[in-house]
Amino acid sequence: MLGLDVCEAGGQLLELLWLALCYRDIMADKEGVTLSLEEEEDADVALAYKTPEKKSLREIQELDPGDESLRKYKQALLGAIPAAVDASVPNVQVTKLTLMCEQAPGPITMDLTGDLEVLRGQAFVLKEGVDYRVKVSFKVNREIVCGLRCLHLTYRRGRPVDRDVFMVGSYAPRAEEYEVVTPAEEAPRGWLARGSYRVRSLVTDDDKMEHLSWEWGLCIKKAWED
Repeated sequence: MLGLDVCEAGGQLLELLWLALCYRDIMADKEGVTLSLEEEEDADVALAYKTPEKKSLREIQELDPGDESLRKYKQALLGAIPAAVDASVPNVQVTKLTLMCEQAPGPITMDLTGDLEVLRGQAFVLKEGVDYRVKVSFKVNREIVCGLRCLHLTYRRGRPVDRDVFMVGSYAPRAEEYEVVTPAEEAPRGWLARGSYRVRSLVTDDDKMEHLSWEWGLCIKKAWED
């Protein structure tokens, strides 16, 4: 698990940089305007709900060209402006989801770059009571993505039985894939828990952009080979 390592810390710093830039723009909009005390209180409340204008990666990189320390900070955090990417390629590409379990006899991996309908007919097996983690692999191609999250809705016999949301974080574009691993969970155990489940997975972000959704089967068994 990456946990609070460079990947997650970088995501947190990206969010802080984004908020700082947005706050500066909001305050700049207020310059030269005199408000009464009541108007200031109303404005402060309104600011809490105001959605700042979104800036592209290039716009962020080109802000404050005379501030050398800020330029170096953004360069270290965001990296170089990525090479041009085909506009038809999504900004966020979710490539793979892996169920990581040390006791498993082999890798439990879903390829999310092909025909997702194939996954609907597949059942991925977990032994009851084992500890497992979920690894999400994805690419960010053009612009910063903020608040990326992965949602899993689990159904059994057509009824929802579990809802799990994992906050992935905020990431800048780069050529290499990102890999983020969830905290460890324990698979359900007992004869009532054994059986087949349907899972609907969705990857979205703070802008409510749906980057990928798919369905897959999960089977909880008493043994790996049951």
